[in-house]
Amino acid sequence: MSEIERLSRDIRKLAKEKNALILAHNYQVSEVQDVADLTGDSLALSIKASRTGADIILFCGVEFMAETASIVSPEKKVLLSAAGAGCLMADMLSADELRDFKAEHPGAPVVTYVNSVAEVKAESDICCTSANAVQVVRSLDAPEVLMTPDRNLAMWAQRHTEQKIHYWPGYCPVHNDLQVAAVKQAMELHPDAVLMAHPECSPAILDIAHVVRSTSGMLAYARESEAREFIVATEEGLLYPLKKENPGKEFYPASSGMICKDMKKTGLEDVLRALETEEPVVRVPEDIRVRALRAVERMMAVPRD
Repeated sequence: MSEIERLSRDIRKLAKEKNALILAHNYQVSEVQDVADLTGDSLALSIKASRTGADIILFCGVEFMAETASIVSPEKKVLLSAAGAGCLMADMLSADELRDFKAEHPGAPVVTYVNSVAEVKAESDICCTSANAVQVVRSLDAPEVLMTPDRNLAMWAQRHTEQKIHYWPGYCPVHNDLQVAAVKQAMELHPDAVLMAHPECSPAILDIAHVVRSTSGMLAYARESEAREFIVATEEGLLYPLKKENPGKEFYPASSGMICKDMKKTGLEDVLRALETEEPVVRVPEDIRVRALRAVERMMAVPRD
């Protein structure tokens, strides 16, 4: 038995004993995705987990994801797989900064990407995901809207909405730093490939993309498309589920540098340790949780196209 097999066996055994549900984001390393009960986008994972009878949720991802799980499942103990796994974009906006931003644009509703800290969600009118940002903005009866914390997602939404969007200048370094030259090189190497880009990429990348999708959207597109080759402009962890679900198709990274160090902090040893110690616990204070949940629930009430 290999070390990966042994650790995976011990994790599954302990998770069953403790009635723990293991969630893994699509950007996690392959062995962590394989040991998880559920894999996917952060909000969808939290919502699915809230509908289970699990006593413990172990989120293999970064801190804001575990916070979201705590927001929607306050009765469950939520654990983060690796202490200190954060999100540079989420940390680019604080609640105080958002309050100042709102004061500069009185009356404009705030749309906040779920990739944000709980305190920022609590100061927002409604949340959005990378998949539904356009629909959320369109649902608001307001001529001007504030979007936080990702400027690239906001600029993508602006292309498809009538409202004026004022955006916070935050960004995901992994997506924002992707260069057009690197993508064009990948396209030259794979001329028949469909370029799928995440809306956290810069406008210059989205301009040349064949399709713009969230991670779950890319998985769905690849399953349904008749294309046989794809260039993937998002964190390289998504290549694993794409290849796993589509063994007859080829997937290439847009660049070798699209790696989130925080997402890669979690290994199987960390998963096992978190289950054994039931640490670190992530719990959102109730006053913040209630207000943040309201923003999430408003988003979920927006009709899908």
